[in-house]
Amino acid sequence: MIWATPTLALIAAAIAVPALIILYFLKLRRQTKEVSTTLLWKKAIQDLQANAPFQKLRKNLLLFLQLIILGLILVGLAQPRSSTASIGGQKLVILIDRSASMRSVDGTESLGSKTRLEQAKAEAILLVESMRAPGLFDSEDSSDEAMVIAFDTNAEIFTTMTADQTTLLNAINAIEQTDAPSSLNEAFRLAQAQRPNRYVNDAGADGTEDPIELEGIKGGDTFIFHLFSDGQIPDAEVVRADNEDDFPTFEYHAMGTANAVNIGLVALRAERDYNNPRKLSIYVGVQSTDSINRRVDAELLIDGAPTSVRSIELPAAVPDPITNKAEPTTAGVVFELEEPNGVMAIVRLDTSAATNPQADLFDTDNKGTLIIPPAKQASVALVTTGSLYLQSAFASLPLSELSVMSPSEYESARNDRAMGAFDLVVFDDYLPEPSDDGSRLDPGRYLVLGQALDGPLGVEDLGTGPGTQLINWRRTHPVLRGLTLDGLVLAETHNFAIPEDSGVVSLAESTKGPAIFETSSADVRAICVPFDIGKSNWPFDVSFVIFLGSVVDYLGTQATITVDQSERQLVPGQVLSDRLPNDATNIRIQLPRGESSDPVIPSADGSIVFGPVRHSGIYEVKWAGQPGATDVVDDGRVSRFFAANMLDTDESNIQTLPQIVLANRTVGADAGGKLKRTKDWWPWLLAAALTILMLEWWIYNRKMYI
Repeated sequence: MIWATPTLALIAAAIAVPALIILYFLKLRRQTKEVSTTLLWKKAIQDLQANAPFQKLRKNLLLFLQLIILGLILVGLAQPRSSTASIGGQKLVILIDRSASMRSVDGTESLGSKTRLEQAKAEAILLVESMRAPGLFDSEDSSDEAMVIAFDTNAEIFTTMTADQTTLLNAINAIEQTDAPSSLNEAFRLAQAQRPNRYVNDAGADGTEDPIELEGIKGGDTFIFHLFSDGQIPDAEVVRADNEDDFPTFEYHAMGTANAVNIGLVALRAERDYNNPRKLSIYVGVQSTDSINRRVDAELLIDGAPTSVRSIELPAAVPDPITNKAEPTTAGVVFELEEPNGVMAIVRLDTSAATNPQADLFDTDNKGTLIIPPAKQASVALVTTGSLYLQSAFASLPLSELSVMSPSEYESARNDRAMGAFDLVVFDDYLPEPSDDGSRLDPGRYLVLGQALDGPLGVEDLGTGPGTQLINWRRTHPVLRGLTLDGLVLAETHNFAIPEDSGVVSLAESTKGPAIFETSSADVRAICVPFDIGKSNWPFDVSFVIFLGSVVDYLGTQATITVDQSERQLVPGQVLSDRLPNDATNIRIQLPRGESSDPVIPSADGSIVFGPVRHSGIYEVKWAGQPGATDVVDDGRVSRFFAANMLDTDESNIQTLPQIVLANRTVGADAGGKLKRTKDWWPWLLAAALTILMLEWWIYNRKMYI
């Protein structure tokens, strides 16, 4: 039992209780009157009121009842509460996971078929209501404070540290579900950034000590983190909680059930045949967490019209012998069709077939969309000083055009703005002159060989190093898929450093650092191979020609469409960015739920940025002006479509984890005990006081009647 305002109750008791008792000490002062008899006045002469001190205090039922009433009121004034919290002044950080898996409908029995996010918000509200509130005469430091942060891939503060429970409850209720993956690290760093900087005392020459603020080093009170999640957080192991001996600083409140079953899309890719781009293949990957064999129907729709249905047999998930956790299983199917045009391909999973005995608890991953450009063969410009093996290699590829030009011819065509006719520009041991902002590449698609791209989209060259070989590469990337590069030997290498917060992604690593990397911006995408091809054995290996063909497909024709690489394919949590024609006006984006965004203002070069996108589905960019090659014109408005798909193995695995593994500890679910709502007893005390008051009134009136 705790007391919110004990001081106020004691002060009131010190005044009210003596005052009530003193009233019963007062004696009635009477006037002398002659009457014929006192027989009828025996009841009237009893002292029912007093107006003069003092008389002997006698047994009195009314006084007893009035003392009880006053005592109940005074105890209620102290606001007694029963709660698990016993220490005031705590700083709480409420972290609520709003990622896609929190849409699963396996809430607790008390909540019914509610989503995990709704369950998390309900339990977070209980936590807020259990916070210690300040009393009338208590200092602010004695009350609990909390902040509310919701996170998926991105984190957002809904309210900063406050003791106002109304503000906290409104913030929790304002959190909305998203379809983005989950990431805890950004939310944790965002919370720690709210702590004040640490101060140290610096002794001056005169012996005085002046406090000095340590920029970037946080101090202040310890934060106690309350995480409401299902535990499917890939980066939880990089989070380091504070160590305190007196109380836990990180508590995990698990939402959902450990044996939750889900079947969902985890991979979706479209690819055109290398020799015949009219032939289109669409690969569908499906994941199951069920402990029995399952069958699911996958339906393919092209531009909204059903085209084909294929069945996928999914083996049972096998429990891990150590953790006893069922490891999800995957299977897939390939749709093949003849489709030269640009289309919108939709794949839907039907999990309600008779062979599926258990309902799907999570339906967000039952649908995926691909925006597929029309079939084409790329036009390539090779800027070189005379590399015969490069010319021969590109001549063997099915290109619509191959133009070989010298660096001077390229600069001339660049000045004439004639390079826009090429789908891909290849620089062989050459880099264009930088522009005023330091960028060497105009808007377009590029392959850079033998040079380290610098500037805003490049890397930092740390000098030449000795020969080496590749030790690792991204085997799932479209330009490296299926390649074997462990036999590639480099006679000379460069040491490179990738700048922080840049758009550079390393695709292959040597012992000296990045050997192949990709860089991109809103209107530029480039693959860079900075080592000298001629000083390696790569031109004599068949993988080199395959690599060039994959680059042409990836950058020039977009024959391979994958969710994480195509500019028209998004993952919830990412930013939609594109470049529209310079005359585009009245730009709006229609969202998957049908609502329209506020007007989007493009930059000077036509670039637009929107997001991060929150939900899966189709995003339609509409404007008035000139259309692009693959845009749709309807009633004077131009439309360009983007598809957002979840396709995340971690989010589709909706089994709630019993513990969270942090960088410095393992936290079990509800390690601090089940949340209990603070129970205020003062309403019941006042109700009891009112009941006794009515009894006291009845006794008083009956006594007067008698």
